[in-house]
This record gives sequence, structure tokens and C-alpha cells, in this order.
Amino acid sequence: MQRLLNKPENYVDEMLEGLYAASPDKVTFVNDDKRCLVSKYKKKGKVGLATGGGSGHLPLFLGYVGKGLLDGCCVGGVFQSPSPEQMLNVTKEIDQGAGVLYIYGNYGGDIMNFDMAKDMADMEDIEVRQVIAGEDVLSAPKDKADKRRGVAGIFYVYKIAGAAAEAMKSLDEVERLARKTCENVRTVGMALSPCIIPEKGKANFELPDGKMEIGMGIHGEPGIKLEDLKSADEIVDTMLEPILQDLPYKSGDEVSVLVNGLGATPREELYIVYRRVSQILKDKGIKVFNVYVGEYATSMDMAGMSISLLKLDEELKTYLKMPFDTPFMTQNQL
Repeated sequence: MQRLLNKPENYVDEMLEGLYAASPDKVTFVNDDKRCLVSKYKKKGKVGLATGGGSGHLPLFLGYVGKGLLDGCCVGGVFQSPSPEQMLNVTKEIDQGAGVLYIYGNYGGDIMNFDMAKDMADMEDIEVRQVIAGEDVLSAPKDKADKRRGVAGIFYVYKIAGAAAEAMKSLDEVERLARKTCENVRTVGMALSPCIIPEKGKANFELPDGKMEIGMGIHGEPGIKLEDLKSADEIVDTMLEPILQDLPYKSGDEVSVLVNGLGATPREELYIVYRRVSQILKDKGIKVFNVYVGEYATSMDMAGMSISLLKLDEELKTYLKMPFDTPFMTQNQL
């Protein structure tokens, strides 16, 4: 595959240099480490929110740092966790005296390093709490929900927690709302092609032409089944059924819908997907409050998409409505 690269080993750092050059008024970095990104927006006494993980998932992680969402994040190399020391440096920078909440995905390396960063922050007298998001219903059965990995549904956790922090809620409240969001978001993903990591120059898993992987992870983790490629409507039917059964949802429920592209799927196809999602939800009497269609958690140049539903009540809807502004995306008050 042809790419716009200088040296593959400089892929992450040159991307970051471009990001800082493009948004000098919104983001900067700490401790002379470009992989430790923080928002220039500060609010004294506000709970600080931080995340992190491997590069290669934009806008995931970096793209959610800004007013109304997160305050900082660390990224490692492509699909590699940042270090505990990097996360500690971000933590110290974003602490505004009300404590810091880490929100991150359910991956072994991230969990280990965030745990170590929390312990180091405790020694700096910074109170840190942690919320691990994992909403992929096909990655583990419901009775083992704590084993589930995440896809794009973590966006909703950032959104609700970010709005609560912006509203100057306490660390207890921001953590409670983040956990409540985790309990009410469900996702299923699918892949049409593998991705190619620049430094390796080859696909990170095999996916034959004419086949699709249902339930795959954003690092190429295997899905639940490899099938012949079907029509868009048939694929959505296959993906939405386990989501609707898992919570479960019922007629009269209200949801927010996120259709997420994995990096190489045109937005036109994502709207074809949403067309079918909206038909199914309407048939079941489930109301759609708002919709996000685009790229929210990618996997380099992987083709495919994920569907997430957030079941809403009035409290979650209040925070979902609130505005945010980052270098990657903006939402006005809904």
C-alpha cells in the first residue's frame, strides 16, 4: 500500500508535530514530550480527565482533548501503550485541585501502565480514579462483561464525563456518570480488510477477499466468525441483533447512535449503514435522540465499521447535549 510517509519510524512523532502546528491555540505538550498532549483550556477547580493508548486510532485519544471533553492524553507507538511516567506527567499538568479521572480501554498493557501511573500520582498527593470502558458485546458474554474490550463506544464515556467535569461536578459525580455511561453503551464492530502498520509494512491479520470478520477488535483481534461478505442491510441486521439483546432495549427507549468508520470506509457507506439502523430501531419503537456518523475510533487504514448505542435517560441526555470543542471536532449545545 502506498502512503504519505518520510521515514516509517517517524510516523507518530511527525503526525504529532503536524497536529501541534495545526492547532497551536488549543493543545500543547508537557515535559518536552510530544506524546504527552494536554489542552490549553484550563478551569481552576475542575476535575481533570485523561486517557491514552496506542497511536493509530485517530481521532481516538488525541482527538478528544479539548473544552468539554478531556484535558490530556498520552499515546505510544502504533498499537503500543504509553508509559506510566508519561501518564504521570500529564496527570500533574491537568490536575486543577479536584482530582483526576482516567478513562481508558480494557487492554492489558494500558491497564498495567495506568495502574502504575495512579500509584505514582498518589505519591504526588493527586487523587486519581479509573474507569475502564469495554462495550463490545461480542468480545465476551454478558456474565463476563468485565472482559469485554472497547471499540468506539468509549466516545460516549468521554462525552458524558467531560460534560460533567465542565459543569464542575465533583470527582465522585464525574466517576459515577462515567460508570453509568459504560453500563448503558453497547457496540459491535466488523472488518472488511486488515490494516497495515507503517513500521512493519504488512497486514496485521489475514482477511481474504470476499470475506468479512464480525466482532473483530480495533487491533485486529479475531471476531466471532469469518463469513462471506453480505449486503449492507444484512450486515447491520447481524450486528444490531446482539446489541439490542444484550442490555436489553425495549419499545419506548431512547438512544444515541454512533456509526463509526475504521479508517478506510467512505462516509457514504456509513450513512447506508445508518439508514438500516434507523429502520430497525423505528420498527422496534426505539427513539433516536441524536446520531454521530463518521470516524471516532479507527484502526489505521482498516475498512469496516462499528455500531454503538447509548441508552439514554434524562440525566445522560443532559450531559450528552452539552457542547465541546477540540482540534478534531465541535458540538454546539443540542
